[in-house]
Amino acid sequence: MVAIAYTVAFVGIEARLVEVQAAVAPGLPAFTVVGLPDKAVSEARERIRAAFSAMAVALPAKRVTVNLSPADLPKEGSHFDLPIALAILAALDVVPADELENVVSLGELALDGRLVSVAGALPAAMAAAEDQRTLICPPACGAEAAWVGAVPVIAPDGLRQVVDHLTGRAPAPQAVAGQVARPQRIADMADVRGQERAKRALEIAAAGRHHLLMVGPPGSGKSMLAARLPGLMPELTPAEALETSMIQSLAGLLSDGGISREAPYRDPHHTASMAAIVGGGRGAKPGEVSLAHNGVLFMDELPEFPRQVLETLRQPLETGEVVVARANAHVRYPCRFLLVAAANPCRCGHFADPARACARAPQCGADYMGRLSGPLMDR
Repeated sequence: MVAIAYTVAFVGIEARLVEVQAAVAPGLPAFTVVGLPDKAVSEARERIRAAFSAMAVALPAKRVTVNLSPADLPKEGSHFDLPIALAILAALDVVPADELENVVSLGELALDGRLVSVAGALPAAMAAAEDQRTLICPPACGAEAAWVGAVPVIAPDGLRQVVDHLTGRAPAPQAVAGQVARPQRIADMADVRGQERAKRALEIAAAGRHHLLMVGPPGSGKSMLAARLPGLMPELTPAEALETSMIQSLAGLLSDGGISREAPYRDPHHTASMAAIVGGGRGAKPGEVSLAHNGVLFMDELPEFPRQVLETLRQPLETGEVVVARANAHVRYPCRFLLVAAANPCRCGHFADPARACARAPQCGADYMGRLSGPLMDR
């Protein structure tokens, strides 16, 4: 018998529906997962065996084959544990197969059968709502996924509770959306004394979404002023907050299921790699430019960033989106952010003070600021 369950695979902020097919057939005992699974998905076999043992359910001495369709789409993450387990339970007639037709599930299984939190519950709920299916997820993700509102979200504690819900023995209650996160920002422009011209420049930048570069000696207040810029920006609209939270959900940055209406603020160190800034790495995850979507990206010591990293900002600044192209992934992320940068006038920082400037002044200032290309400065 072949049983089918449904889950999602993430491609950028898009969650694509994946069909989990499980077949239990006569043959030598084996448990095989196919369909381009990564290491975390392949390891689901051992977690599922232990979770079944905790429920007093034993895998039969037969050949168990699980296919993740479409088979040419890479499957990454531990959230495939729960749908694989449900598909196998349906193939063993423990769970009614027809109950899985209208359910999208995701969650990592602990060895005792508990459901462990995973990233991406909010995009998964959006995909489930488009297909008009119920979402089953870990309890730590229920408040986050319930924000979609157009789909019932069930967040049981463990695999046994999921089985009881699907068999009708003990239906689980629906999850409730988390509270809007309260502002926790303590940096306020009212704390700044003086710096009237700089504060006026920040007000203009926030009002018109203009990118800003502050150049001044060390200790003049550049970082302090930049940290207070988000306080001048208006609250995110509901659509902006949802889009921003979907990116944060994929990065695992949402806490307690709360969606914030504050503009995000990101300040990466100048040693950050290109993948950390624009996105990439394992699974083509979002970078700092996308995590700052609808908010502020502050880059302190701008000339100290590698030139290759700075040049990759040119296209995102102009188009408002970034395309992470890799051999096995081609992912598009939104990144409409306000870039605020700070720099010293030269390497020693005292270009304007003849008493403290280095011996190479004024050439050192021209060389230092020359690390920023003309096209980047135009933007």
